[in-house]
Amino acid sequence: MIVKTFVQTPFQQNTRIVWCEATKAAMCIDPGEASPQITAYIRENELELKAIVLTHGHLDHIGGTSFVHEEFPNAEIIAHEDEAELYYSLPTQALLLGMPQQQLATLGMDYADPPKITRFVADGETLKVGDLRFTIRHCPGHTLGHIVLIEEGEKTVLTGDCLFSGSIGRTDFPGGDYATLIDSIQTKIMSLPDDFTVMCGHGPDTTIGRERLANPFLNDTYKNARGRFV
Repeated sequence: MIVKTFVQTPFQQNTRIVWCEATKAAMCIDPGEASPQITAYIRENELELKAIVLTHGHLDHIGGTSFVHEEFPNAEIIAHEDEAELYYSLPTQALLLGMPQQQLATLGMDYADPPKITRFVADGETLKVGDLRFTIRHCPGHTLGHIVLIEEGEKTVLTGDCLFSGSIGRTDFPGGDYATLIDSIQTKIMSLPDDFTVMCGHGPDTTIGRERLANPFLNDTYKNARGRFV
């Protein structure tokens, strides 16, 4: 498995091209913005883009979906059904975050309606990309329909905005819930072995073992400090 990461948007979001070296089948995970770098990488490596996979529907993870879809119209657009409403609200998301409408174009957030989701995936489903097999796990809490992708053979989990290095996703947006997110992380992500690499939606990669030991939201440090870091 080869993974190419592009750090995009003012939110420093990780867009990834994940591909099978044997077959050159590929998927684009969370295209954050319209980026010629992404399409150039796909073409220069002669990849066949099978899917655009969305871990969730926040604007910094889906803002480039239209651009990638226009360049590779045969690629499926894949998400969880519970994320559809958030995904289709893309044109107004920045306004709901308090950004002035007159600044949206300058910030690259003046979005048109996104293309139609072509396939919904459910918890436990397998997504095939060449010889790679990704298990989908539904992990609500950051958003209602957030998913993570696990490739057992590669010992890798792509966690979107559920789990970060030393932190977790925000839960103060619509559809977020702290207790639900912690339960999702503990049951769907931290159930993996310690040697699994965690590829996060923002920031550096980490491992399950490192987060089990040092993440204050998962080792009781945050709870024992009554909401304060110590």
